[in-house]
Amino acid sequence: MKIRHVKNGVFTTVDNIEETLVAPSEGFFWIDADVEDLAVLQPLFGMHDLAVEDCLQEEEQRPKIEIYEAHYFIVINSIRFDDEEIFLRALNIFLGQHYIITVTKQKINELRTVKPILWEQEVCRPDQFLYYLVDLVVDSYFSVGDRIDNRIETLEEDILMHTKKSHLNEIIGLRGEILWVKKVLGPQREVIFTLNKKELKLIDDQLQKYFRDVYENSLKIAESFETYRDLMGNLREAYQSSLSSRANEIMRVFTAITTIFMPLTFLTGIYGMNFDAIPGIHYRYGAYVLLGIMLLLGCSMYFIFRKKEWL
Repeated sequence: MKIRHVKNGVFTTVDNIEETLVAPSEGFFWIDADVEDLAVLQPLFGMHDLAVEDCLQEEEQRPKIEIYEAHYFIVINSIRFDDEEIFLRALNIFLGQHYIITVTKQKINELRTVKPILWEQEVCRPDQFLYYLVDLVVDSYFSVGDRIDNRIETLEEDILMHTKKSHLNEIIGLRGEILWVKKVLGPQREVIFTLNKKELKLIDDQLQKYFRDVYENSLKIAESFETYRDLMGNLREAYQSSLSSRANEIMRVFTAITTIFMPLTFLTGIYGMNFDAIPGIHYRYGAYVLLGIMLLLGCSMYFIFRKKEWL
């Protein structure tokens, strides 16, 4: 657990947790905690049992905002994409009058990248901290969306050039990840809408328009992931079409080869019969003549098929 006093974006480490119970003359306290620290924090800050229970649950939490008398409990999901799987990590936030507590199970990149922003903007209130943190989380969805878009384009090119069975597994896997994120975006959008529209005493009215901008970005993200879902459907159709086209190409080649060998088989069938009255059967060079005719016939049919673009 790390305790910091934040004043105009400048961080000062606090060693004694008891100091955070009293509002400082300037600035606010930021407590960056793990779920194990809740046993200490809950009695000190009067955290509701249900909020603590949500933080401790193993399953991924649905984004939400709970309004209690002395603090707000907010859950939003950070996102990360490693080109194979999308990871959503719950960021639990307790917002008070003079403090903000972030509780996580894993490391979340936005908690690190928000620090220089707080210093640059000279943040001195916890609601401002909340805004910049939520804004960073939402922006990370745009970055992941761009990478998903690039992945879809790469898959499309690979499918058109060299269709493989592994492409279908990639399409199904990526589509499942996109649908999973879509289910989270709805509740998360509602949380940001609440921060934008509802009158909340712990959030300054001047921040409303800023949260409105974050809400508009969340709408754009939802529309983008809706588009990605449709693109994955189109990609699956392209995969099936490519497989059918490839099968047709193979069958066309096999059909052409079979057609070329049909007259050759006919000739060998005739000269393979047990009769003496077959023309040229007793000719000394008859076998060579027959092989030459078969070679000429096969080559002629091949070049005719190539000219007609059947091969």
